[in-house]
Amino acid sequence: MARRKREKKSRPAWGMPKGIVLLVTPEGWRHSVLTVEGGMLCGRLNVPVGTDPHDARAASARMVTELGRDFHGADVEVSWEPPQEPGAWTAQVTLAAVSEADPPGTEG
Repeated sequence: MARRKREKKSRPAWGMPKGIVLLVTPEGWRHSVLTVEGGMLCGRLNVPVGTDPHDARAASARMVTELGRDFHGADVEVSWEPPQEPGAWTAQVTLAAVSEADPPGTEG
């Protein structure tokens, strides 16, 4: 009996996140993750409908942090901006500073 060669499932080529838009709707929390490459990943945030806005922002920041780490091997930081309208929040996503980097001028 011949074995079938297993095909490797490749991960989707998600873009590096650069921003988040978080909205509360009657049906629940929705998010859009903007990428450096100009793409957008949209969906429902996996939290209960009545979740406090602070907890929803923390959940979406955690999601984006995991996206950066899992798909790009990069640590990112999420900085929330003051809300411009009720029920909507935006955040900037930046690469986290690398603490173990060599000091400037010590390159081999």
